[in-house]
Amino acid sequence: MKAIGYKTAGAADVLDWIEMDRPTLGPRDLLVAVKGVSVNPVDVKLRAAVTPEAGARILGFDAAGIVVETGEAVQHYKVGDAVFYAGDLTRAGTNAEFHAVDERIVGRKPQRLDFAEAAGLPLTAITAWEMLFDSFRLVEGGGEGQSLLVIGGAGGVGSILIQLAKTLTKLTVIATASRPETQDWVRKMGADHVVDHRGDLVAQMADLGISPTHVAALTATDQHWSAIIDMIAPRGQIALIDDPQGLNIAPAKPKALSLHWEFMFTRSMFATDDIAVQRDLLNRVSAMIDAGALQSTMTENAGPLGLEALRAAHIRQESGSVIGKQVFAGL
Repeated sequence: MKAIGYKTAGAADVLDWIEMDRPTLGPRDLLVAVKGVSVNPVDVKLRAAVTPEAGARILGFDAAGIVVETGEAVQHYKVGDAVFYAGDLTRAGTNAEFHAVDERIVGRKPQRLDFAEAAGLPLTAITAWEMLFDSFRLVEGGGEGQSLLVIGGAGGVGSILIQLAKTLTKLTVIATASRPETQDWVRKMGADHVVDHRGDLVAQMADLGISPTHVAALTATDQHWSAIIDMIAPRGQIALIDDPQGLNIAPAKPKALSLHWEFMFTRSMFATDDIAVQRDLLNRVSAMIDAGALQSTMTENAGPLGLEALRAAHIRQESGSVIGKQVFAGL
């Protein structure tokens, strides 16, 4: 089968065509004919910094497609089902004609979205859901009188996190965005207030009269760390997904703050006992999309997946200016 991968870490031009065999299925695996993929920050981070230990690595985590074969122990899907999912960091990626994935991390594709648009949701939706309900330990319908500050609200995770928080909790949501177009976007996603992360966040939050009880630090956490500590409410919760080089957590002690790492690949990497939670939450997200309770976060459909188009998408992702999600149809 055809795929796009890389053999040596570097700039976007290390991506190249790869010929490889179709994946071999494990007992719980689905073989999916890939019809849609998207680009995430993890793709460009791996390509830029991690040389494959042997041979080539196929990137791509989000996918939507059609099940064409099932492992002997598969229980929840059959050949012909339309599915979407975010993959497994330890396995070959989705920038390929066919992809093998454990059924326990796979959801049913929203019927209202085409395959490319559906592929823009799984990784970010899982991340946002786990942040709200695992990291922050919120419950659906909870959060009355509490608030959530989303730092980097216009990116892929921020776009769906704002929506899930407004739909499933009673949190007041404040999102950061600096450009007019990103500020408009986070308002469209449902943010109650917008502040500019290029300005003085502490002063802007004081002007709103809000000390957030929860902070989702999605980007530049080390840059904003002092401000987060200053403005968060005592006994507040901080969750982060980026890779700060070092954080001094000592200033968090007087307020008895809690710090959480969110990494949506943890359940699949370690085959945790509750791995199927990701299937269940993706099915919830799919149903919410079909009911009109959530909206797509896609902002660019770049057409069929191709080498030059994927290289260009990686460059855009690295620029830090992408709003929502970039998606492709299949190869």
